[in-house]
Amino acid sequence: MYALCNSVLLTGYQRLTDTAVVVAEGKVVALLPQTELPAELPRQDMQGHILCPGFIDLQLNGCGGVMFNDTPDVATLTHMQRTNLRSGTTSFLPTLISDSDQTIEQALTATQAFMQQHQYQVLGMHLEGPYTNPKRRGIHPKEQLRQPSEAMIHYLCSQSPWLKKITLAPELNQAEHIRQLADAGITVSIGHSAATYEQAMAGFDAGIRFATHLYNAMTATENGRIPGIVGAIYDRQDVYTGLVADGFHVHWANVRLAKKVMGERLCLVTDATAAAMPPAGFDKFDFCGAEIFLRNGRCEDANGTLGGSALTMIEGIQLLVEHAGISLDEAVRMATLYPARAIGVDDKLGAIQPGLIANLARFDKNYQIVDTMVGGHWTKDVI
Repeated sequence: MYALCNSVLLTGYQRLTDTAVVVAEGKVVALLPQTELPAELPRQDMQGHILCPGFIDLQLNGCGGVMFNDTPDVATLTHMQRTNLRSGTTSFLPTLISDSDQTIEQALTATQAFMQQHQYQVLGMHLEGPYTNPKRRGIHPKEQLRQPSEAMIHYLCSQSPWLKKITLAPELNQAEHIRQLADAGITVSIGHSAATYEQAMAGFDAGIRFATHLYNAMTATENGRIPGIVGAIYDRQDVYTGLVADGFHVHWANVRLAKKVMGERLCLVTDATAAAMPPAGFDKFDFCGAEIFLRNGRCEDANGTLGGSALTMIEGIQLLVEHAGISLDEAVRMATLYPARAIGVDDKLGAIQPGLIANLARFDKNYQIVDTMVGGHWTKDVI
């Protein structure tokens, strides 16, 4: 047991000073005024830095020069996790975009193996496609887009401990399949979809509770008579959404609008690729057969189509504060508490409260990560 002292503490619910976080056996066991700490309790000085829950990224295709689709194995997940820790992300959903059934099965097997070895880091896989609409495919390979068989739906439901989230187009999928996935405990998300407002609402009624990268690869509010998917998301009170706050995917005015409407249901995601925290000299990569170039912080193909991002969670927090006018405390909640709620893990992660896992991030006033903690252990020495 030990106490973390002298921090600006963002618990997810409060901003506290002169309060210590007491950690034992991998969990937060108490928040105590520093003056009330037992004299014999070991203390660690946080040097006035900000201490908050570790960030939770619900959409991460790759980072550090690797892509999950390229080699969906435990070694890739290990590399992604170590890269994440450098930017304050302690938990994430490795995201596999539209691919073959064989690759999906391989990725789920790797996810299961990693999760069994390392708790509260990979929280399950995000399968983004292939059950999406070619009209809104973005960078996804058209030849992989398809509708699921009954057997595949049954298999995916059986993988619910390792499959946390699936993005699909409700207008091209059976409502019964959506219900089956949701009933299995998988977070079903609308995305890469050309649905009308009515089709989106029908999808929500069937069990969709999330929206993948708000505004991107979905029908917009065209006018006062055609609200589209964006209007449906705004009109629904039980749906969370991810938003890529990198300055390229969404105009800052639309970020501010989304925040006003969605409130605590708006989550920061990176949609990151190999270009996030890449090795030296890195300027292009393969994204399921598409050559993607990193140009001035933007990931795009030869035609200028966005192919994921180079964003990290701490950069997203900084950009939300500086360009969207969102408070630091709230931007941190968008990266911690709200994602945890969205996928139903807020009983273990997403806040600094007694009984929750001690996954923490520590950063300075310049948004530089000083260290991260996973399960009560500082990680700087292992990355």
